[in-house]
Amino acid sequence: MRGSGTWSLLALMTGMRIQEWSTLLLPELGLAGGRRPAVTDVDLAACAKYGRPRSVYVPRDAMELLDNYLLLERSGIVATAQRTLRRQVRDLFVVQRIDGDGTRVRGVLEGVTVTRVIKDMKPGLPSLETGGGLDPLALFIGQGGRMLTGSGWDRIRWRAWKRMNQWSVHQAAPVLPGAAGSCTTRGTRSPCGCFLTREALGDVHAEQTPTATLLEHMVGNPLLVVQRRLGHAHPSTTYRYIQYLKDPMREVDAAFRRWSAAGGASYVTVARRLMNLEGAGAPQG
Repeated sequence: MRGSGTWSLLALMTGMRIQEWSTLLLPELGLAGGRRPAVTDVDLAACAKYGRPRSVYVPRDAMELLDNYLLLERSGIVATAQRTLRRQVRDLFVVQRIDGDGTRVRGVLEGVTVTRVIKDMKPGLPSLETGGGLDPLALFIGQGGRMLTGSGWDRIRWRAWKRMNQWSVHQAAPVLPGAAGSCTTRGTRSPCGCFLTREALGDVHAEQTPTATLLEHMVGNPLLVVQRRLGHAHPSTTYRYIQYLKDPMREVDAAFRRWSAAGGASYVTVARRLMNLEGAGAPQG
């Protein structure tokens, strides 16, 4: 897949895990039937970690990033994969109808007509939409028109990193760490988590609104909001993002600089002043 940057930026902007964004279906993003909303919320359930339901916000920029991939690369893959898909059609979930709100699909699975709620569908279930051909419902697909496996994503990431090395203008190009996923999939959640935490805490600071009740605290606490958005099982996981927002020692150093600038005092002078040692003589040995 040449558009490997598409999935990485989508993951970066949404904070989704690899199993979540790699198994996205077009109806979940409102892209089925030629429609494309400006922004959307995706309800995750079966594909989320531990099957813990949550909603993910997909911003405008992320939706726009998909345009070139859908119109150019993906359409070419689908056209090339028609013969392969026709041979495999009996093993696939052939969708015959998508509900207007894009939350349910109806079709034939293993010879039986069934209706499925998309968010509750087994992750990676290969689906097809019938029409002027066989069109996979998965957003990201491989050359055969099916959803990519874990090893398939690994190959894409390594090829992308190889191209980066080849195009690098530096004499010593960066080397991909042994744990490739740490810098390409899991690593994309950290910037999103830091941004959400910073914005949530910034809103609270700006509003200066006291929390009156336990219910209001549970609903509006900024870290709990981020926890729900990222699907963390425990608040302690979300708290880790705070360490990236502000270094407390920078605040201490800034305070000393302000005091020093105001009175020309050194660190020693400031310390003696705070300990009420201004009038004392030299320390006794």
